[in-house]
Amino acid sequence: MRRRSLVLRRLLHAVPMVLAGMCLNFLLLRLIPGDPVDVLLNGAEGASQAYVDHLRAAFGLDQPLPMQLLHYLAGLARLHLGYSLMYSQPVLDLILASLFPTVLLMTVAITVAFLTGLALGAISARKVHGLRDNTISILVLLGFATPSFWLGLMLIVLFSVKLGWFPVGGFMTIGAGPGLVAQAVDVAHHLVLPAGALALFYVAIYARVMRASTLEVISLDFVRTARAKGLSERRVMLLHVVRNALLPVVTLLSMQLGSLLGGAIVIETVFSWPGLGRLAQEAVMQRDYNLLLGILLFSSVLVIVLNLVVDAFYARLDPRLEAA
Repeated sequence: MRRRSLVLRRLLHAVPMVLAGMCLNFLLLRLIPGDPVDVLLNGAEGASQAYVDHLRAAFGLDQPLPMQLLHYLAGLARLHLGYSLMYSQPVLDLILASLFPTVLLMTVAITVAFLTGLALGAISARKVHGLRDNTISILVLLGFATPSFWLGLMLIVLFSVKLGWFPVGGFMTIGAGPGLVAQAVDVAHHLVLPAGALALFYVAIYARVMRASTLEVISLDFVRTARAKGLSERRVMLLHVVRNALLPVVTLLSMQLGSLLGGAIVIETVFSWPGLGRLAQEAVMQRDYNLLLGILLFSSVLVIVLNLVVDAFYARLDPRLEAA
C-alpha cells in the first residue's frame, strides 16, 4: 500500500512537470528563425505572397503565440497532437510506430549496462589494486572516454563490413521468416551492435560507482558480523554487500534515463534504427513543429514512467523509503 501511495505521489508530481515542459518546448521552438512554410516552399520559386499567407493561416502560424499555445494545449487534452507537415500523417500514428524500437533499444542497453556494471564493480572491489582490479579499471576508463557514435561506426566496420556477423543497420530483415520466433531472433540480431554501443558508456559509469560503493559497504560493521557468523564469502557478497551497495547505482540510474534517451538518438542515426531518435532528427531538419513537440512529449512521459519503475525498485531495496 505504501509503495502504491509512493507511485501515485510521483504521478501527481509528474503532471505539472510535463505540462510546464511542453509549454517551454513550444515557446523555444517558436523562437527558432523561420517556420515550416519556409521549409515547405524551399526551392519553390514564384510562390505568391497570398499563397504563403494561405499556408500560414492553414497551419495556424498567423495567430499570436499565446493563441497558438492554447490551441496546442486544447488539442493535447483531446490526445490530438496534430498532423506532421513532413509525412502528412497524424503525429500520434508516427510516434506510436517508432516508439517500440526506441523502448526496446533503451531497455536492452540499460539492462546490459546495469548488470554488467554491477558485476565488474563488485569483482573489481574484491581485491583492490590486484590484476583484475587494474584490468577492469583500464577497460572502464577506455569505455568512459570512447564516444558512442565513434564506437558504433567502429563496430559496423569490424563486425558488419569485415566479419559479416551482424547487419549494418535497420530493425528487421525483410522476409525474415514466418512466425514470431524467427522475427524475434532477427530483431535481436539487428539489436546487438546498437545496444552494445549505447550500453558501453553506462557500463563504465556503473562499474566505477559500484566499485566505490562496494568498498565502502565492505568496511561496515554488519559485514564483519556476517563473516564472524561463518557465512561464506559468496553469501556475504551477494546477500549483504551487493544489495546495500546497489543503492547509489540505482540512484544514478534514475538520474541518467534522460541522457540515455539522448544517446539513443545518436545511436539510432548511426545504425538507421527506426525509432524516435531518427524521427526527431528528421523533424528538426524539416522544422516539423507538431512532430517534434509530439516526440518531446512522449520522451518526457517515457522518462517519467521509467523513473517510476526505478523508484519502485529502489523502495524494494531500501525499506526506509517506504517507511518515510
